[in-house]
Amino acid sequence: MKLEVKKLSLSVAGKSLVSDLSFTVSEGQVLVFMGPSGCGKSSILDVLCGTLARNFQSSGTIILDNKNITHTPSHQRGIALQPQDHLLFPHLSVGENLAFGIPSSYSRSQRKQKIEQALNECQLPGFDKNNPLTLSGGQRARISLMRTLLSQPKVLLLDEPFSKLDQALRQQFREFVFQRVSELSIPVIMVTHDSADIPDASEIIKL
Repeated sequence: MKLEVKKLSLSVAGKSLVSDLSFTVSEGQVLVFMGPSGCGKSSILDVLCGTLARNFQSSGTIILDNKNITHTPSHQRGIALQPQDHLLFPHLSVGENLAFGIPSSYSRSQRKQKIEQALNECQLPGFDKNNPLTLSGGQRARISLMRTLLSQPKVLLLDEPFSKLDQALRQQFREFVFQRVSELSIPVIMVTHDSADIPDASEIIKL
């Protein structure tokens, strides 16, 4: 699996944010965007997801697994975004939040098994009936990420995923994220302001 972006340009209100940006991310590789606020880092992720706000303008080509997905609807791209807020649906239990990410092609028993496995990996066995509002910040972060990974994305985008956690949780969740990313061996693109968030051997693009 490989993601290629060719000559991406991005602007808003007549102001150019990104011009002729090209890059390639292969399976198991982490590409990191760094730069000041307002330079277009998160908007690049929106372009890749197909969710760019209408007041932005973009051009360029996005190729995933040798297929041009530039104009493919966002829900058909296989690209998942993990935001910094780690939001969970408050009206659903922890298990139901995880189930939301599982493709509908799985049977009821398979979905239950995947939820139990995900909770074990999150070190939260037996939490399936819990209300997400009772979880700590670190627990919410783990469940939110696992829900994203259960959707079986072809590419994972991380938008400041550690920024709202305290230092101790930040280190713990960082290890949790990149261990699972390594196991999945998919292309990963991350936006961050903190060089401590960047795993070894990552490629860095400064905007």
